[in-house]
Amino acid sequence: MSPPIPPLIEKTLRHFWTCEFTTLAKDGTPITWPVYPMYLARRGQILIASPIGYPQKALHVRRNPRVSLLYSEPTGSGLTSPARVLIQGLAEAPDTIHTSSDASDPEIFAEVLGQIKRVMKYQPNTTIYLANPFTQWLMDWYFMRLTILVTPIRIRWWEGEDFSLRPHDWPLKQEAEHVG
Repeated sequence: MSPPIPPLIEKTLRHFWTCEFTTLAKDGTPITWPVYPMYLARRGQILIASPIGYPQKALHVRRNPRVSLLYSEPTGSGLTSPARVLIQGLAEAPDTIHTSSDASDPEIFAEVLGQIKRVMKYQPNTTIYLANPFTQWLMDWYFMRLTILVTPIRIRWWEGEDFSLRPHDWPLKQEAEHVG
């Protein structure tokens, strides 16, 4: 069990809407996507739920579990001058496809449902698409999710937005040499 994440870092993980998620392609090239991460405090992991129509993130993780998440853009977080956080870790992408009626893992189900509710609250125009049965039928694949769970190996953070300053390191109990 790792020591608890400092409150400054946890605040960023809980409030940021997006982060930059980097995986490694087959040839080792880093590929980065914006994602909506969900912090699972009880597990000490970050959850990413990707539509099955866009499986590349999961496929990369299955081939090479080394990933990073950079929380650099606080827009919409409600935080003033929050810490910017870089997480380097190991990810897993199970073969399970989660649907809106899938509660096989209550914590993941609750987080994904919470994500949908948050999006609907702050981006109400999305309900236009959800209210149309034809659109639901055409877009059902978008609501079927592959999950990626990231276990942090190394966490660095910057106070505020100045990335030219030397980052702080969070001392994880086990630091993997192969995560660089």
